[in-house]
Amino acid sequence: MKYYLRMGLTLLLIAVIAGGILAVVNDYTAPIIKQTKLQTEVQARREVLPSATFFVKDSIAVAKAKTKRNPLKIVQDTSSDTSFFIYYKGFSADSTLAGYCYIASLYGYSSNVKTMVGVTPEMTINKIKVISQQETPGLGANCEKAEFQAGFNTLDAAALHVDKDGGAVKSITGATITSRAITNSIRAGLEILNKQASGSAAPETQKEV
Repeated sequence: MKYYLRMGLTLLLIAVIAGGILAVVNDYTAPIIKQTKLQTEVQARREVLPSATFFVKDSIAVAKAKTKRNPLKIVQDTSSDTSFFIYYKGFSADSTLAGYCYIASLYGYSSNVKTMVGVTPEMTINKIKVISQQETPGLGANCEKAEFQAGFNTLDAAALHVDKDGGAVKSITGATITSRAITNSIRAGLEILNKQASGSAAPETQKEV
């Protein structure tokens, strides 16, 4: 009996020590991870909209998402039925509007796929860059390849469907689910921006240089 009690106490002590170590490591690494994520997003904005020299953060009020898997980077406001679609306005050195950027996000085959999207003032895709994914290596993970991402350039919202759905985006071989998730999330964001441009969506400004 004493043996089992001693073993139990030993295991408890090991668990407490391990938990403490993990907590310390998490406290140390969390700010680093957050900063790395922010730097990745900043760099991605510059890549998808290179004509912009600075960006201003803004948001558009939209109906709160009803599904568990939000197709966009939406900040939920539990006090009302309104959410906010976060995006950035890009400006050239002379303060001329160069376009817009936003993060499109939707669950693919095995992970949440996040894509930085650059949009021209004419509401066509300038360039996209997948910034986060854990899809199947050799299949869905090929969404990071330049040839797939280049297929979005110059497309408008109407054309943003994969080829198997009658659209202009060529699906990744063996990874239609991933291709469709990226395409649909990008289209959802562009449709919101289109409504804002036409004046049918009221903005809630949260500006940040």
